[in-house]
Amino acid sequence: MNIEAIKSIYFYEMARTRRTLLQSVISPVLSTALYFIVFGAAVGSRMQEVGGVSYGGFITPGLIMLALITQCISNGSVGIYFPKFTGTIYEILSAPIAMGEILLGYVGAAATKGMMIGLIILFTAMFFVDLHIAHPVLMLLFMVLTAVTFSLAGFIIGVLAKNFEQLNLVPSLVVPPLTFLGGTFYSIDMLPPFWRAVSHLNPVLYLVSGFRWSFFEVSDVHPMISVAMIGVFLAVCMAVLTFIFRTGYKLRA
Repeated sequence: MNIEAIKSIYFYEMARTRRTLLQSVISPVLSTALYFIVFGAAVGSRMQEVGGVSYGGFITPGLIMLALITQCISNGSVGIYFPKFTGTIYEILSAPIAMGEILLGYVGAAATKGMMIGLIILFTAMFFVDLHIAHPVLMLLFMVLTAVTFSLAGFIIGVLAKNFEQLNLVPSLVVPPLTFLGGTFYSIDMLPPFWRAVSHLNPVLYLVSGFRWSFFEVSDVHPMISVAMIGVFLAVCMAVLTFIFRTGYKLRA
């Protein structure tokens, strides 16, 4: 394995975060902090507990998951799209680097940046709501698996995207609605039976629910089902990337 090549790609992508600190770190943290202020402090103080958890604490895992998923997809897609856009992708493809090593560099950096944002938001949330993490190891496991999986998904989007509009379509128009309707601000037990059943078709529900269980041991679905769903999505992403690497589809064109 070419460790130096992986390190070069990884640290180059991490350096891009330092050059765009306002957009990469400060903006998502401030946006999420506003959710805590509005929903956690202002609205939450007027609402009853949900599953024995204060409303501010209840929405915290969902908001962290929203930021984590969005940032991992964005970073994963932008990282590979810009070399395609500028034409430098051919230099990478012609170098003595295996496709798996390219993937480790780009996806590793995207997942790291997503984890950083998620942990910063978790720390920030402690200033607004009373948080207790019942299972910190499981919480970190959920974060790592989610970060890696959606960084892979972002990499696929970056490979397939033809323009900047397609690049931003999923993180801006698909992820937020799925997260908001995936039990971030409410428990699906509050919904009528029909909409409760429909909610189980939303894959983000399993991520938010399992992540919330690691905090408060409160969830809408069993946490092991949540882990299994992440595993399924991870396997699907790896299968798609295997096809892309073997055929060069949208990568060498």
